[in-house]
Amino acid sequence: MSRHALVFFTLAISLPLPAVTSAENWPGWRGPRGDGTSLESNIPTRWDGTTGQNISWKTPVPGRGYSSPIVWDDRVFLTSCLESNGERVLICLDRISGKPLWQRTVITAPLEKKHRLNSFASGTPVADGELVYLTFLDPDFAAPAEVTPGDMVVAAYDFAGNQRWLVRPGRFASRHGYCTSPVLFKDKLIVNGDHDGESYIAALSRSDGRTLWRTMREHKTRSYVTPIIRQIDGRTQMILSGSMCVASFDPHDGSRHWKIDGPTEQFVASLVYNGELLFLTAGFPELHMMAIRPDGHGNVTDTHIVWRTTKGCSYVPSPIAAGEFFLVASDGGIASCFDAASGRRHWMERIGRHVSASLVSAGELVYFLDDDGITKLVRPGERFEQVADNPLGEYCFASPAISQGNLFIRSEAHLFCIGPQPASK
Repeated sequence: MSRHALVFFTLAISLPLPAVTSAENWPGWRGPRGDGTSLESNIPTRWDGTTGQNISWKTPVPGRGYSSPIVWDDRVFLTSCLESNGERVLICLDRISGKPLWQRTVITAPLEKKHRLNSFASGTPVADGELVYLTFLDPDFAAPAEVTPGDMVVAAYDFAGNQRWLVRPGRFASRHGYCTSPVLFKDKLIVNGDHDGESYIAALSRSDGRTLWRTMREHKTRSYVTPIIRQIDGRTQMILSGSMCVASFDPHDGSRHWKIDGPTEQFVASLVYNGELLFLTAGFPELHMMAIRPDGHGNVTDTHIVWRTTKGCSYVPSPIAAGEFFLVASDGGIASCFDAASGRRHWMERIGRHVSASLVSAGELVYFLDDDGITKLVRPGERFEQVADNPLGEYCFASPAISQGNLFIRSEAHLFCIGPQPASK
């Protein structure tokens, strides 16, 4: 086995695997494991959206949104906002052809105050094969108020487009706008309500949306992190940064296992885990990257940080853990590859003008998508090795999805299916 194959094999066996790994669904934010990794090996590495090379289909997406597409069997789901009338919509496409199957208006509401790099449909939905769950903000009034308070709206639709339930589990207010990507755990749907107010994390019943538990957050500060859930140290740990800390919770009841104070105020990128260490990149107003031992109890600020750097960090794009390597792209377009155990930086290279999308990986390669729609494929290693440079021809701010042999990339105007003509699952 080659060294790089061994690296990705090590990554794969450290994570919970589906029964079949030859073709995976991409059910929610950052895929089946919530960390951007695909176990598929036949993902396309060459395409050109300007000429149509290796583009299976390209479908216009109504409205605007930076949420990622998700894929379940022969369905693709994504959210959008029709800004002219304030409709927040859920869209379902046929994976084989890209043909729109249905579109549902979840709410019609004023447009909230947001950051220029945010959208009114930034939260990625999640699906379980029967229902697709999504969330929007229902503002009390329209911008230009400095902060636009409102209700978090969470809804569930079946695959035929019928609404099963809609609830409002809490308030939300942030001058940067709204983004929450729900995650599934057993019978629960977990949503992050970190905001500039009475912040919380809540678990809702997947069957009817009622609140099963609610954990309040101390610092009442906006953050947009989607948690990852892993079985670590004999415990089920739901780990995220936000509310001026990094913390692990029990997703069964919302109780906290451990926390690290700081290292900064605001967070966006999700953490990743390589089977031994957790990796964080954040944030605002200070930038930090850290490796953390996840076996603590209580406050472990002084005991469980393995290494830290403040150079080349990202605020928005989530990183990738690839066995013995840890890779990150800064918002300013600088990529770095670290030795995961020690934090030694192997290389640091410019890979784009600006990066909003989170990293994904498949087939021993890491995919870096920049805002200009150019995807650079890099092989993790001690030396920088760029394998491909693929233009899409449109601006891109959403993170890619990988499923059943294809790469799905949402641009400002279209959803692209890259690779061979999809076959029915």
